[in-house]
Amino acid sequence: MLSGIFSKKSDHPMADIKSVQALLDDLPKNDAHKTLMELTDWVESVSDNTDFKLDHQFAVLLLLDEAAQPYARKLARDYFAPQELNKFQENRLWLVLGNLFRHTAKAYCAVFNRYCSGDKGAAAVKAHVPLLAVRAVHSMAGQLKYICAHYGPIDKTIWDNLAKIYRHAEQQQYLDTPLGLYSGVSGNTTVKREIGHLLGWYGCGVGTLSQLYMHLTERIAAQYCHDIYMGVQQDAGSLFSFDLDRPSAPMRVKVGTAVHPSTRFIGMAAMQPKLEALIKALEKKVVPENINLGGTYDAEQVREAAQFLLDYLIEPPLRRSVRRGIKVNLNVASGFAKVIERTDVGLNFNEEQPALWEVDDISISGFFTVLPVQGTDGLRIGSLLGVQPDGVPHWGVAVVRRLMRDDANQLHVGVEMLANQIIGVALSQSGGGGGGEFEDGQPALWLQAKQGAPSGEVSLLMKVDTFSAHRSLQTQMDGKSYLLIPSGLLEKGLDYDLAKFRIIVQEKESER
Repeated sequence: MLSGIFSKKSDHPMADIKSVQALLDDLPKNDAHKTLMELTDWVESVSDNTDFKLDHQFAVLLLLDEAAQPYARKLARDYFAPQELNKFQENRLWLVLGNLFRHTAKAYCAVFNRYCSGDKGAAAVKAHVPLLAVRAVHSMAGQLKYICAHYGPIDKTIWDNLAKIYRHAEQQQYLDTPLGLYSGVSGNTTVKREIGHLLGWYGCGVGTLSQLYMHLTERIAAQYCHDIYMGVQQDAGSLFSFDLDRPSAPMRVKVGTAVHPSTRFIGMAAMQPKLEALIKALEKKVVPENINLGGTYDAEQVREAAQFLLDYLIEPPLRRSVRRGIKVNLNVASGFAKVIERTDVGLNFNEEQPALWEVDDISISGFFTVLPVQGTDGLRIGSLLGVQPDGVPHWGVAVVRRLMRDDANQLHVGVEMLANQIIGVALSQSGGGGGGEFEDGQPALWLQAKQGAPSGEVSLLMKVDTFSAHRSLQTQMDGKSYLLIPSGLLEKGLDYDLAKFRIIVQEKESER
């Protein structure tokens, strides 16, 4: 469809096929960042040009989108790298990738709306509507992913356009039409698979994940999107619902809720055995070659992402405790090193005052607050926080679990409390083994056990990458010596290891 359909009726640089190809040939092939910026500008220009015939507009958009994909994949590998990027690199990549997918999604949806309205050139596009719809949904999935990566407010037009495309594909009976997504991409997809992938992935609470794990869960969901059910029938495996008449983010299915004819259900039960098999393979420390993650990742990282999805399918998380509207002022220190400084074990040479947060939504397990974005640049999912309520002499410790920026550029922060009281301790190695070097006297945080926790165990926050399942440690506290026998790593954070140990009180030499 790309030849013989262009006619030079305007002075737009893409008014005919020769000018389009010439522009693509002149792209700076060795500068992916600059190339994507140029292609995004061209996509925006073509999208806004209503003087083009519809088939002309669609054909040019296909060329630009196809040309952008290799560069987008390269920069996505850089953005979702296993190692944390510095803020400048992260923002630079996020801007160019987010803008590309946002403008590409807008352009495809503009073409789709023109087609549905019967604009001139619609007849030539008719045979390619399944491809138009699939590309539109794929671009919206990318748009949504990069919004989530910066914890931004979700553009409501994504849900509106998804509903419109799904309804049209259902009515015109091309929901399950197989086709290739891009040249060089193996396998076929369908409109239903692409929409099911987007809704299923987003519905699994990805707002609680770091950027890396957002990416890994999205790639795993894409790998098994043919196992995601979407349709009118509700059954025991239905996990989410999506209303075509009142489109919004996918909602978790609740038993006994009234079902509207416009409701479509998303089920992911068929993914469960695939995820279980994948996790077993990853436990052998090898990432299967047939899974496309868009980059090279450690098997343990991929296993944790797959486990997150599996846990959600088996038993979606529920709020564990009631929130109460109690206003509390908190002193807050961000990061493992800053929290250590607030304990006796830390040598506090930093005179920086802790931040002051006002919290008015609190529960036993955590709290929620809204902050101005300014001054919270380092805050992200997984950030460790030291917290001290006004009037309380000791510090507690918490982890950021949810972040979202709203339209007023305020940051909504959900925090899980790990312990209401911490004690700074110094660790030393007990005997040999463990692998790697361990510096005696290393500071750590002893978490006061929550009510009902088993005796004889303790959780410690340690400097990142220092826990070893094969290394016992020693420490002293309140005049007693403790042997710490590792039970397991509970969580690996941005700058900490949260580990559990069995504790044995050791007799002093003079007492023997």
